[in-house]
Amino acid sequence: MGNAFGNKKYDALTLVPECNTSKFMGTWFVIHVKPTIFEVGASHAVEKYSERSPGRIDIDFQYRSGGKDKSLPQKGWVQPRHNGALWKVSPLWPIKIPYSIIGLASDYSHCVIGYPNRAYFWVMARNPIMDESTYQQILRDLKEKHGYDLEGSFKVNQDWSDREYALKRGLVEETESHSSSASQ
Repeated sequence: MGNAFGNKKYDALTLVPECNTSKFMGTWFVIHVKPTIFEVGASHAVEKYSERSPGRIDIDFQYRSGGKDKSLPQKGWVQPRHNGALWKVSPLWPIKIPYSIIGLASDYSHCVIGYPNRAYFWVMARNPIMDESTYQQILRDLKEKHGYDLEGSFKVNQDWSDREYALKRGLVEETESHSSSASQ
């Protein structure tokens, strides 16, 4: 199958036609993931995007693993020839990996990020929970439209009922209206 960074050739992922980078900025809760080594068993995964300059993105990825809060700051570069739908992301220098936006709601309420060799994907939403029918459709699309095997993927625990924890993470406003149903 090739290594995690893709020595084997795969059919190209189908990108969304366009992504407005400014609208994409802000907080995203990771709802479902086919994880990298850092994310195996992670909960409360949240990514915050901010545009440092046109086409240059700072990414603050925070999550909980083994009972400890962890952070993996990253840098992103929007690739200009793909209408904002393809980025390069660096979790650590000098690595720059493809960040393919393969699903995006018209109101920017949820998105799907893919990886060319199908080793990873991220389903993210602006809220810690997602409508079940939308969630199931995204998983079907990952399999049927994008050729993903869902084995090894998991729904990320986004139970934010602990207000103090949400406050500590700076996510009270985003989580308050969803805390009672987050453990669904």
